[in-house]
Amino acid sequence: MELCIFPSKTEMAVAAAERAAWLIQEAILTHGEANIILATGASQLEMLSHLVTQEVDWSKVTAFHLDEYTGLPLSHPASFRKYLKERFEDKAPGLRKFHYVDGEAPDGLAECQRLGMLIGSLRVDLACIGIGENGHLAFNDPPADFLTEEAYIVVNLDEACRRQQVGEGWFPDLKAVPRQAISMSIRQIMKSNAIVCTVPDERKAQAVKKTVEGPVTNRIPATILQTHLRCWLFMDEPAACQLSHRPNVR
Repeated sequence: MELCIFPSKTEMAVAAAERAAWLIQEAILTHGEANIILATGASQLEMLSHLVTQEVDWSKVTAFHLDEYTGLPLSHPASFRKYLKERFEDKAPGLRKFHYVDGEAPDGLAECQRLGMLIGSLRVDLACIGIGENGHLAFNDPPADFLTEEAYIVVNLDEACRRQQVGEGWFPDLKAVPRQAISMSIRQIMKSNAIVCTVPDERKAQAVKKTVEGPVTNRIPATILQTHLRCWLFMDEPAACQLSHRPNVR
């Protein structure tokens, strides 16, 4: 895992977007196409806004949705489908395909199986992700399942995760936050040939420290990133402020 620290959130977001674009271009040059995974949340907002401006042939790119709340309508402000359609798909000219998680599917397990069939046989070139305040990856809250081979799973959201969603302004209060979600599994995320992980803000500093310096454990799911051979962790100064040892700020 390579640590990349920047003075500001904007500089971090630009650098992460440029790295992601380079990795997508690399996949297109090598394979003629690219398959990518995209996350949502406050940590991804600025990175995605810069990613869609990069010189990428989006007609050769297929995107997969990382996670979605169950039972949340597409019209809800917190809908991750709405988020990605408005902030990415509608702004990436000629995007080949976007495979969304349908959180309103009547059978969550069947939806997981549908998505698993789509992604299971593919080479995934890049995952653009973040880290939660509780150290989660996607909606794999601690203790995360590090063993399942299923590509997508139905998960229960812990209180820390749900409080983060309220704190970021997606929901008015804790009662309004769904208790379950459909999430890409840890093993499926780790199958990606490359990972760009973007983590801004001081509220993530403790999770970053544990992710980088702690032992690999499913109680801090993001620690699994230590084992990935092509993972870049992009942070602003506030997110990196608790690290004991760190590279120079860019």
